Parts: sequence; structure tokens; C-alpha cells
Amino acid sequence: MPSITVSGASGMIGRRLVDELQRQGWEVTILSREPVRAQHALGEVETYRWDPVEEPAPVQALAGRDAVAHLAGAPVSERWTPENRRAIRDSRVTGTENLVAALREAQPRPSVLVSSSASGYYGARGSEPIDEEASPGRDFLAEVCVAWEAKARRAEQLGMRVVRIRTGVVLDRTGGALAKMLLPFQLGLGGPVAGGRQYMPWIHAEDVVGMFIAAIGDERWEGAVNATAPVPVTNREFSHALGRALHRPAVLPVPGFALSAIYGEMAQIVTSGVRAVPAKPLMLSYPYRHPQLDEALRSALGG
Repeated sequence: MPSITVSGASGMIGRRLVDELQRQGWEVTILSREPVRAQHALGEVETYRWDPVEEPAPVQALAGRDAVAHLAGAPVSERWTPENRRAIRDSRVTGTENLVAALREAQPRPSVLVSSSASGYYGARGSEPIDEEASPGRDFLAEVCVAWEAKARRAEQLGMRVVRIRTGVVLDRTGGALAKMLLPFQLGLGGPVAGGRQYMPWIHAEDVVGMFIAAIGDERWEGAVNATAPVPVTNREFSHALGRALHRPAVLPVPGFALSAIYGEMAQIVTSGVRAVPAKPLMLSYPYRHPQLDEALRSALGG
């Protein structure tokens, strides 16, 4: 039976990933700051306590496993107070450094590390199509992603295959950006944000999990991967599609300054965007389950 260690398993994607790995016959070990809570959420699964910011991961949770999937990180969609900015960065950068420190000691060592990143790596790029070879941006999230990925790449020096999954806006009604959008749209108060011309690199949650699974098991997956749908859309197009999925109008514009007044600098996540394209998944013939936005939204919303 193949074996894998997963961090961040209690999160929106982590829970789905653990379920799918177990369905496919993997033996799963969990790293969690709150092992009891993680077991309650995920069922009977081997769990080790780990605070990513404070200490290296427990070596015994890594040694002898075939793979590691690293998804741990503090939520980004909160107002970026100094404290939250520190948590966003440290949970990813220091956390990944502490994971790789433990992998250095693990024997036998896993052969592959699949580590989360984000399409925020590229910063705001307008309408230019951006593939995995593009340079990074210079804003806060881009700088976090660059440092985050640099720590993950240190596992390459240990002889491990490293895949960095740059995830776009994940469609899942239980969390993330879509969950925050639902109430105003359900009330008929939704619409394009900040003019609506900025691109949203969206992806269904099932396809994020599918790409993690593919990256774990297929040696052709290596380096940076844009986990986004084949056809990115503008915020205006996304807003109209969400209105259709909810059978509500989506015509009320939301000015960017209003979001900035509420969320501060964090508002740039939705007021700016990047036209990220998944060149590598397409080259590797990844079989998208939800490539079309209208169908993906109906699926994510349970329709």
C-alpha cells in the first residue's frame, strides 16, 4: 500500500485530498497543530502534532513514506493587519523550511514533495496570458509565494522531485472566495468588482485535488504548475456566471475603493488579477473534470 504524509489536511482542499487518497488505497499520515480536532474532522487516521512555525516536522511522520503533500498555511482572505501578514508569511515560509529540515533527516526519505503555492506568485498582470515560465510579481502575496517556493525547492537538493502547485481561485461553497461571495449574490446584491475587467484564474476544488493526485503519482509533473481552469475569465464574466448559477441578477457594480475601505490591502486579491493559464497541465493532458465555468459553478454549489 502506498503511503503519504499530508499537512494542512483540515483545510478546504486538504480534507478533499485525504478523502480521495484513502479512496484510492493510500495509507495517509496527518501533520496537524491540533491532532484531536484533525482526527475528528478526518476520521481515524494516523496523526502527529506539528506547529509549522515553531519546530521541524516530526521525522517519524515522514520516514518511510512514499510522498508528502504540503498544504499548511494561514488564511489569506482576512484583513492584512501586521499580525495577519506575519502569520500568512511565517506559516508558509518558515513552515516549509521546517518541513524540509525534517525531510533532510528522514530515512528512508519520501521521493516526492507536492507543495502548495498560489497564482498570486505572478502579481497583477492585466490581460497578458501568464504561464508557469513567467516572472514573479512584487506585491506582498507574490513575495510570500517566491519565498515559499524557494523553501520547497530545497527538497530538490535531497534528491526529491518537487512540484509547486500555484492554485487559482478555488470553487468550493464550503470555503475560500466563493463562500464569501455567496451571500451578496443570493441577496441580488452581487456584481462586477472594480470595473470587472481584471482576470480571475478559477478552478474547481475537485480539479485542484486531481492535480495534486497527478503530481504525486506521475514523474512527469515537476516544478511549477498553474492549477487553474483552461479558460480564465474576467471578474465581470465570473460575476454573471455566478448570478446565472444562483438565478439572481449580477449587475450591481462594486467599486474597488469600497472593498479597500473594508479589507484594506487584502482587497487587491479581487480588484487586481492575473490571466494565469495552465500550460503544464494541458501539456501533460490532465483530464479536467470541470473545465467550463457554468458547469463548475453548478457543481460547486451543489446544483
